[in-house]
Amino acid sequence: MVTETLQAETRPIDWKRIFFLGLGLGLFVLVYYSSAWPDAVDPNGERFVLTTEAKGAIAVFLLAGIWWVFEVLPIGVTSLTIGVLQVMFMIRPANKAFKDFMDPSVLFIFASLVIGMVFTKTGLTRRIAYKMLSIVGERTSMIYLGSFVVTAALTHIMAHTAVAATMYPLLLTIHAMYADDREPTRFGKGLFIGMAWVAGAGSIITLLGAARGAVAVGFFRDIVGREVSFFGLTYYMAPVGWIMVFVLWAFIMLFFRPEKTRIEGIKERSAFMLKEMGALSRTEVVSAIIIFGCIFCLSMRAFIPALSGVNKTAIILVSTILFFVLNILDIKDLEAIPWNIILLFGGAMSIGFCLWETGAAQWMAVNWLTLFKEAHWFVFVMSIAFFVMVMTNFIMNVAAIAISLPVALVIAPYLGVAPEVILFASLITAGMPFILLVGAAPNAIAYDSGQFTTGEFFSYGLIASLILMVVTALFVLVVWPMMGMPVLLP
Repeated sequence: MVTETLQAETRPIDWKRIFFLGLGLGLFVLVYYSSAWPDAVDPNGERFVLTTEAKGAIAVFLLAGIWWVFEVLPIGVTSLTIGVLQVMFMIRPANKAFKDFMDPSVLFIFASLVIGMVFTKTGLTRRIAYKMLSIVGERTSMIYLGSFVVTAALTHIMAHTAVAATMYPLLLTIHAMYADDREPTRFGKGLFIGMAWVAGAGSIITLLGAARGAVAVGFFRDIVGREVSFFGLTYYMAPVGWIMVFVLWAFIMLFFRPEKTRIEGIKERSAFMLKEMGALSRTEVVSAIIIFGCIFCLSMRAFIPALSGVNKTAIILVSTILFFVLNILDIKDLEAIPWNIILLFGGAMSIGFCLWETGAAQWMAVNWLTLFKEAHWFVFVMSIAFFVMVMTNFIMNVAAIAISLPVALVIAPYLGVAPEVILFASLITAGMPFILLVGAAPNAIAYDSGQFTTGEFFSYGLIASLILMVVTALFVLVVWPMMGMPVLLP
């Protein structure tokens, strides 16, 4: 005990941590106590006032961004700070600021993590991993590709959060066969960062991958007066999503080239270990029935009216309850849930709702988009895509769509831009937040592997986001018009 105390006393001062702690606090104070900012005015003349509470929301938003990126505190503790600042500075009352930590979306992430835990505990993870490795072989580049293709394909039929939670333990098993411990490796970084990114790329292809698609289509219907069908969305988004999957694979191979080109003997070893596991156990069968039963119900909500009114969180939480009812999980498993990740998303929901309810988000969206109201139509479309990409890294992608799409659809006719191209360009970037962990649940789930830092995710994510913008521009200018999408109004 004395030795530990002495070590703590002699530990060098972390000046970098102190600097970014101070930077976050300094930005908060500077913005919160600054004088009133000008109103935002949209093309119809409607004014958006930045109230004291809205200015406070932006201040909290900046502090959280700095602390999350540079990880000056555990990411869950930064999230708690978001709630505390809202209450202490009277930005929002406690019953709103802290209630968001148990928003249905946060509980959906909790239930998804429990599913991942069940896959691991029952042995389903190892069984799937061995089967996949026996198919893709020994080359680490093909293991990357196989993992990414499976991840993206699953997001066509289930929420990308649930897919990430399912793939996470599988990738841990694969990495354990590559390295003897959980120490970070280039292969591990590429495996988990790539999984998080391609989960987003795959999720844009159907309305089942994430809630953002349905929300965007709803706004489009209400504002433009036209429907976008389930398969109509897939027709335009499938080429983008799958091109991004393979582009991201190439990116990972370039920046995270594995230390080993092959895992010698892994194909034969995987086939042998799969054979050694024998037939599916009763627990595995029951677990699989529960999991895929919930996935089926979630998928059918888009097609069966009786299920459409049932919240997706309630459906997936049924699986959590059944796991404990049937003794598949116990209290020790509940205590092993990565609460740091749960708190992270609680904070993300809290700051997202804070920006939305105070009007700060609308103020930012109107100010940004009206900068481009006289610009060339292509510049305007890309400015929308860029704004959504930035915002979806900080707040819920549903909220990013909700604050930007209505404004963009109002401005579009002034520039002769067809609303379809705005809708689909926004959905591309809303689905692929590559920079911050809070941008999407798969990012945070991947982070729990311990294979990469928030700084690494941020720096490589900036490059990946630039590539995403280039791909989006290519589709807006060339591919979608060739596919029949209207880009300019007649």
